[in-house]
This record gives sequence, structure tokens and C-alpha cells, in this order.
Amino acid sequence: MQRIHDIYRPTEERAHDWREVERMLTEDELKAQTTRCMNCGQPFCHAYGCPLGNRVPDQNRAVAQGNWRRAYELLAANSDFPEFTSRICPALCEASCVHGLDEESVMVRQSEKRIIETAFANGWVVPRPPEKENGKSVAVIGAGPAGLSAAVTLRRRGFAVTVYERRANIGGLLRYGIPCFKLDKSLIDRRRAVMEAEGIRFVTGCEVGNDVSAEWLAKRHDAVVVAIGTPAARDLKIPGRELGGIHLALELLEGQNRFLTGEIAEPPISAKGKNVLVIGGGDTGSDCVGTSIRQGAASVTQIEIMPRPPDVRDASTPWPLWPYMLRTSSSHKEGCERRWNLNSLRFISRDAVPSAFACVTGVEVETVEWELSPEGRPMKFQSVPNSKEVIKADLVFLAMGFTGVPADNPIVKQLKLAQTPRTALVQDSSRNIYCAGDCASGASLVVRALASGKNIPLN
Repeated sequence: MQRIHDIYRPTEERAHDWREVERMLTEDELKAQTTRCMNCGQPFCHAYGCPLGNRVPDQNRAVAQGNWRRAYELLAANSDFPEFTSRICPALCEASCVHGLDEESVMVRQSEKRIIETAFANGWVVPRPPEKENGKSVAVIGAGPAGLSAAVTLRRRGFAVTVYERRANIGGLLRYGIPCFKLDKSLIDRRRAVMEAEGIRFVTGCEVGNDVSAEWLAKRHDAVVVAIGTPAARDLKIPGRELGGIHLALELLEGQNRFLTGEIAEPPISAKGKNVLVIGGGDTGSDCVGTSIRQGAASVTQIEIMPRPPDVRDASTPWPLWPYMLRTSSSHKEGCERRWNLNSLRFISRDAVPSAFACVTGVEVETVEWELSPEGRPMKFQSVPNSKEVIKADLVFLAMGFTGVPADNPIVKQLKLAQTPRTALVQDSSRNIYCAGDCASGASLVVRALASGKNIPLN
């Protein structure tokens, strides 16, 4: 039995709508796929791969036997939000699957998706309020993955939990960063209803640090959990940055999501009929590609300063490590030119003197060569002589990651939180102030943020 690769809706269909790109695999397909898991002697997927510690082999056995109720019970024992991870997790568990040693790994994410949707359809997902209240209260600042995870965990320990969120709705990057074609936002609303039934209170449209003091929350509650993510995006300060038509990636992604969910009347940025350039080769850049294609871009190019990864697992990341290798997303397959080893030098406009009133028309880049480490990983680069060129662009999106939490953040100042040299927040358990997710670890995966929220050392 081979792994199924046909997991997406047809390209000519999905590239013109905003519905989720992945199709739902059938029960028969997944029963056959999960039987591939049954001969494993040592489940690295559980012990090494999954930050949540999901019991993957047990779940797969239940699916293979057609016992979906049991599969859900096993999944829910470790994962509070499988409807999210089953859609957007890169599946670290699959990278450490024993099958991956000599063939393709077992499908896990798609099985998880079918399990949780079957559970919701059959009414198995019910509120789980605490058996006993402990008389203490917690304020959670931030309703992204880490904040939601902390809220559920602490509520089940008996705390009265109030989650404060500056935006109009909960979800953080789940709602405002990840495109609707990867994660339908109604799933967040569905989970919110369950959480509220468990007794979790949400206060949205409230910016802690401005609308209400973080210091006041710390005095009012027995504990505070700070889960504000990494709000500072990495910018590209090269000549011409002030030109019109150059945006940080989340300006596009958040605006489009807010439009699709009815928060605003129209998207603030449109790629329709434009030549789009995405600078940054990660997942956020891929999301900009897919969004631009759906908006009707004339062309989409994505460039990356790093070298092109190998097509197969690189020797520098042997099993069961997360493999360094080329990854092609569903958005890339919808029509995108990808280029590597390009360093951006300056933004160009038709005007002789760039200004905020002029619009970008291109980006001057040059080819670079990388020096590799003994393990084969890129270390440092140098420019290739006479390799400069201009890539035409009417619209540029900067998708180069996030840099951490600014030191002047009001929450950091009001709670007097220390920061690491890389601006991650340091919790102070002596004052019952805890930090979870990206603000504590640096920008990472949703599944790691969820795991961080589950591990708040507060009882």
C-alpha cells in the first residue's frame, strides 16, 4: 500500500475560490492507509515527533479497525484543537515515522482531520468543564494558539479563565494570518462555542496595555499568562522601501481574511492584474502566493536568498530529524515562479527620486553563492560578480519571518518582564506571570504554541 498523494481539490477549481484546498479523504482510504502503521516496533512519531505527544499508533489502529469513537478519545486525550493541527501542522510526526527510513511515511495529519470531523458530526465533542472549581482566576493575554491552549488547560484545572484579545475575534494567526483556503474560520467559531460552554470568558476588542492595564490584570487575577505571539515582522530596509506597493505579508493576509469573514467591506490590498513579487521562501510567503493568485494577479514570483533545498532529505538532517529538503505547497502548484540564491538590493520606481508617492515597479537583485558547513547546510554567502538584474513587480510582499517582541511593548513594560537577547519574554513564576507560545520561544509552529500553552506550571 502506497501513501496517497492526491490530497487536494483540482487546481483549476481551488485556485478560483477561498474554500479549503484539501479534500477530505474517505474512511476506506484512511483505513487502508493506517494499516501501514501497524508493523512499527518503536513509535518515534509519538515519543519524538509530536510536541503534543499524540498517541499516533493507537489512533491509527482504531481508524484501521473502523472504531472512530475510540480514535477520537485517544486523539482528544492529548490534543485540544485537532481541527487546527490537522489542517496546518507540517506533521513533525510523519518526519519521524519509522516507515520513513526506507519508504514513505504513514499519513497522520489527514487521518487526524477525519477523526475530529467525524467526532463533531456525531456529537462526541462536548464541553469538558472542571469537576471542581479551585476558587482562583487567570487572565490570558492573547487569543492565538498558545493563549487558547492555556485557557483550556487551566480551565480544566479549575481556574476561572478570562481571555483578553485586542482584535475583534479570537484565533490570532489562525484567524488573521493563515488563509481561509487552508483553515476555514468557521472552525474557530465552532471551537469557541465549546470553550465558552466550558466556562471560558472572552473579552475581544480589548488591547491590554492600552485599553486596560496589564498591571491591573495582574492585581485583579491570581495569575497572568502572556501569549501575544511575535508581533514584529522582519522588514527589508533597502533603498526604495518607502515606495508604494511594498507591504509586509500580514498586511495582505490579515486584510483578505477580515474581508472574507465580514469584518471589513473590501480587502485593503488587491493583486488583481498586477505582477506580484514575494520576498521570502517560507510558509508565509507561500500563503501570499496563494492569496495573490486568488485575487487575480497577472503573475506571481517568489524569491529566496537561501539556496534551493535538495529534492530529498539532506544528509545534514538524518532520520528522525525534521528533514532539510524542498517543499512545494498547494499554492506553488497553482502557478508561481520560484527562484533561489537572490539577494534584494533596492526597490525601483519610474521616478528618478523614490518617495512614498511613487509606486514600486521592480526590485534589483543579485545572485549569491553560499558557503556550506561540513554538514552541508548554508553558512554565509557572497555576491556573484555581474549578476545583477531587475525583477518587474507592481506589488511586493515581504515574508521574511518575525523578530520577536519589541522592548517598548506596553505589556512588557507594565509587567516589568525580562527579555532574552533575542527579545523572547522571560516569565516570572514568583509573581505568577507566565509566558507561552512564540513570545516565549520565538516564532515557531502552531503545534509548538499549543504544546507551550498546555505546559503552564500552574495548579
